[in-house]
Amino acid sequence: MITPGEFKQRRKHLMRHMKKNSIALLASAPAVTRNRDVEYPYRQNSDFHYLTGFDEPESVAVFAPGRKKGEFILFCRKFDETKAVWTGKHAGLEGAKGHYGADEAIPIEDFAETLPTLLDGKSMVVYPIGMDTELDRQVMTAVNTLRRKARTGAKPPEEFIALDRMLHEMRLFKSADEISLMRKAVDVSIQAHKRAMAICRPGLYEYQIEAEIAHECMRHGLRNAAYPAIVAGGHNACVLHYTENTAQLRDGDLLLIDAGAECGNYAADITRTFPVNGRYSEPQRQLYDLVLDAQLAAIAKIKPGNSWIEPHEAAVRVLVRGLVSLGLLEGRISKLIKDEAYKPFFMHRTGHWLGMDVHDVGDYKLNEKWRLLEPGMVLTVEPGLYVSPSCMEVDSKWRGIGIRIEDDVLVTEKGNDVLSAAMPKTVDEIETFMGASR
Repeated sequence: MITPGEFKQRRKHLMRHMKKNSIALLASAPAVTRNRDVEYPYRQNSDFHYLTGFDEPESVAVFAPGRKKGEFILFCRKFDETKAVWTGKHAGLEGAKGHYGADEAIPIEDFAETLPTLLDGKSMVVYPIGMDTELDRQVMTAVNTLRRKARTGAKPPEEFIALDRMLHEMRLFKSADEISLMRKAVDVSIQAHKRAMAICRPGLYEYQIEAEIAHECMRHGLRNAAYPAIVAGGHNACVLHYTENTAQLRDGDLLLIDAGAECGNYAADITRTFPVNGRYSEPQRQLYDLVLDAQLAAIAKIKPGNSWIEPHEAAVRVLVRGLVSLGLLEGRISKLIKDEAYKPFFMHRTGHWLGMDVHDVGDYKLNEKWRLLEPGMVLTVEPGLYVSPSCMEVDSKWRGIGIRIEDDVLVTEKGNDVLSAAMPKTVDEIETFMGASR
């Protein structure tokens, strides 16, 4: 759990980095209609949750450093007893102050009318420019209202800065409580992957495996997936973001599962690729071991002071060397890397930031250079090889094989901590685990 004190510290940190006489605005995620009068399950905007912990729609958070009436204003819904009967409890104005630490809580219906007063005399407005059409409109409407009142002494702000850069740099570095939530998401995801691996048999359908994953996550209290699960048997594994999950699993094929749970708005992201029948064929084993070697080489590069790109470069070197050795590529390794000749088989980066969003926020470059890794960052490491079934340039034994191996890795003071290390990963570990489950 993230404590109220940590949310407060985040707000304080943000406001310390804002210019004098500035104000920041952030709107909640809207409720989204699925069809007719049915809504999708609500998920709060990650930035909004990060600063407030408040998980209701129709809300706007305002941060005003030095404001005498309080620096944190929360516009939200008033408590409605009738609504509570139909859809459950909600904070209301008193809850916004008592449970979420707002210095002042104001009905959301009053936001548009109150905003010009809040902006009057401010030199700068910090908000997610261009990311929320309605908030953009409300800010400009308020500014124009102040402009029309200039002769009465109103002073509209003249500078507008995107909130993203400042806030997302904060989110990049995880606290102990954030890491604890991510560990739980990872641990439950591991149990879900193991359940899928144990139950897998030829003849089952991808969606049946997906159901087992969802069951295991919900059984541990994690009702939300961090992203739609990829359960890709055979050739489907060569489609990077395959989510149809409708095909029948065939004897002799591999099954690629990319799935992760969400705990307290923090994501896990794990991928394993294993044989449907419990035993790798020789071509499958050769490609799998190559991807695993690349992943281990990448993980070894994750430590403070190394650049973001070094794990990817290490993985590429191993993959290209192996592809040449297996006959899928020909030529000098250095030239093949320079020419990106591996791209038909490995077309994505080796990882991404992980946190409240599965593809989490944070710059990968600073001042045009790849940023250095620092303690508290969490990233995925996920090299892969995907040999299209239509790739006539290679021996037919390789065609249609798709493999990805992904773990979640925390950068520590002395190196790294593979959060998902408990998940079987080597060929022998996977075959032994699957054999014991039969």
